[in-house]
Amino acid sequence: MSPETLFRIHLVLGYVAWLLCFNTYIWPRLKAMDGIEAQRAIATLHSFRFFGLVFILPGVVGNLPEGFATFAAYGDFTTGLLAILALFTVRIRPVFWLFVVAFNLVGSADLIIDYYNATQLGLPALAGELGSTYVIPIIYVPLLMITHVVAFYLLVRQQRTAHQAIAANVAL
Repeated sequence: MSPETLFRIHLVLGYVAWLLCFNTYIWPRLKAMDGIEAQRAIATLHSFRFFGLVFILPGVVGNLPEGFATFAAYGDFTTGLLAILALFTVRIRPVFWLFVVAFNLVGSADLIIDYYNATQLGLPALAGELGSTYVIPIIYVPLLMITHVVAFYLLVRQQRTAHQAIAANVAL
């Protein structure tokens, strides 16, 4: 099998495995938490995205396409910093929510653009160049993408609940 085929199989199965795990173990807990605690848990996971700087660390990866490595590294770094800022500001609710929205917007855009760049630059065929960082797109990225989607869902659900509560109070 070609490296490109193996990479694509690994990527798809990474999503499948995480979706199964998430649905069984993580989602029930996040749903049961209040909105702030659920977003804090998601922000804690994303606070480790500084690790993406490894893509530009000499000697760790092989010859990754420049257009991929630099953007992926700094997109992850920025998302990680925004997630950390969200965690630091949890007691200042408006600022916390601003950083929650920011790290999710920046983080999801980063992952989507990374997928696009990887495809355009032929990264799947060069997957062996990732070296030990191969686990990042196969194991870590699917969980990150899933949690971004869940974070947005929880934000929308929280807004809808707040609007319903306001409407119910006005009707009284």
